[in-house]
Amino acid sequence: MRHIFPLLVVLFLWSCQSNAQQNKTKKAYEVTKTDAEWKAELTELEYLVLRKEATERPFTSELLDVKNEGTFVCAACQNPLYETKHKYDSGSGWPSFDRAIEGSLDYSSDRKLGYKRVELLCGKCGGHLGHMFNDGPKQTTGKRHCINGIALDFIPKQ
Repeated sequence: MRHIFPLLVVLFLWSCQSNAQQNKTKKAYEVTKTDAEWKAELTELEYLVLRKEATERPFTSELLDVKNEGTFVCAACQNPLYETKHKYDSGSGWPSFDRAIEGSLDYSSDRKLGYKRVELLCGKCGGHLGHMFNDGPKQTTGKRHCINGIALDFIPKQ
């Protein structure tokens, strides 16, 4: 009898990780390409982050310290996503913003770390950008968009 309880606990926890929680609804994006086309167009790391939801190592992005006025766009489709005026140093090791350009993002969720996170996707091509957390600047939105720098290109204001 005492061996049944641990087995029931394991079965319960396993059932909580159903495929329904892992599968995402496939949205039809304006920019749609085959996996082979994305692979041919993106660098290996861009492909892994944008198309396979990988995460770049912290403190490695060339965009981490960018403070010049301009726009951060999706590295895959050039969709304008963030403006420098909403970027801040969160200390996390990834470029962080307190808000995106209105209408530029799509939102999803994942449970890869065992808890639900808000995933941020490019609203034009569906590329994985990073995640949103509720520990951003209290004086603005209170949100932190923690973004993989490799998923972005920076276009300085002219």
